[in-house]
Amino acid sequence: MAEGPPRGRTPSPSPGGAPGPPSPRAAGAAAGSAGALSPPAAASKWVRLNVGGTYFVSTRQTLCREPKSFLCRLCCQDGPELGSDKDETGAYLIDRDPTYFGPILNYLRHGKLIINKELAEEGVLEEAEFYNIASLVRLVKERIRDNENRTSQGPVKHVYRVLQCQEEELTQMVSTMSDGWKFEQLISIGSSYNYGNEDQAEFLCVVSRELNNSTNGIVKEPSEKAKILQERGSRM
Repeated sequence: MAEGPPRGRTPSPSPGGAPGPPSPRAAGAAAGSAGALSPPAAASKWVRLNVGGTYFVSTRQTLCREPKSFLCRLCCQDGPELGSDKDETGAYLIDRDPTYFGPILNYLRHGKLIINKELAEEGVLEEAEFYNIASLVRLVKERIRDNENRTSQGPVKHVYRVLQCQEEELTQMVSTMSDGWKFEQLISIGSSYNYGNEDQAEFLCVVSRELNNSTNGIVKEPSEKAKILQERGSRM
């Protein structure tokens, strides 16, 4: 009767035979070394930018939101269309002001224009034009135009009138005010006229209106109701 190999020992392969399967420990070590050499696939989604010496990190999806923009052409997934140097960390080198790059990158992230108070809108516009982000250029120009229109209008001006009337005319005069006129102040100046045995009290009525219907400081002709108000109350 032939004896088998001793227990606990693996038979060695014959000189010309196929090698046996690797041990589990050896297979695990080989897999671990392979994983250390190849970076994770998710790492390629992130892009590192060196803008004027300041580092920014974002995803390719964010940077390629505007297909014709400088950033999309620089690092698009299908292969960059623009050549650019990289620093020792592998970040793309961009010779622009990093202060104004923040609003550019945030716009690509969420589609909203947010500018800090200490930043000039003209500076953001300059960077948006450099990076060729057309939708952002339009948005910044609209905001600059709105601010200029608001500044050119200046503070709200008012026109004031002082109307003199008797006590019996006061209620009717106030009730007929229109066209933006509003009551400001009522001043009693005593009684100056005697009708029969009764004294008629006299008042000065101060009214005002915003000067918002004028062109180059010239007030338009008042309407019929405004003329009636002036005729009934004015005794200057």
